[in-house]
Amino acid sequence: MANHCCYIGLGSNLCEPIEQIQQALDELAGLAQTQVTRVSSLYRSRAVGPGEQPDYINAVAQLTTQLAPEPLLDALQALEQVHERKRLVRWGPRTLDLDILLYDDTSINTERLSVPHPYLTERNFVLLPLLEIAPNLQLADGTSIATLAQQCGDEGLIKLPAQR
Repeated sequence: MANHCCYIGLGSNLCEPIEQIQQALDELAGLAQTQVTRVSSLYRSRAVGPGEQPDYINAVAQLTTQLAPEPLLDALQALEQVHERKRLVRWGPRTLDLDILLYDDTSINTERLSVPHPYLTERNFVLLPLLEIAPNLQLADGTSIATLAQQCGDEGLIKLPAQR
């Protein structure tokens, strides 16, 4: 089976978010046919979404996996359920959010999955951690992550000291 390189965005703003992200990284490493190859620092960001919400803790992990995109999505959603994720309000607070940001150079647009992630190019809490672990990464159209990160800026984003 072929190995695929993908990037996963992690976010949490409920129930000890730093611990939620660290536990999720351990769980990603335990997924079948999958290895975690790089992990960004943790970043604190302001919530994007309705109402007053606590700040988020965000990170990005690079995976090498033999899982196809939809089985990978299933595995990520199963991990979210382990963390008792509730999908009550779009962009509402959550214990854990796991998003497939990129999967090889593939474009996917199904009912369940859009890759590259639809908001990848406009969210600094995704772009800066991604830039940290993959500084030369380019999207399939040739746009560099570094350029996107520079355009987005780092307003409201705080890189946290190493946790482990």
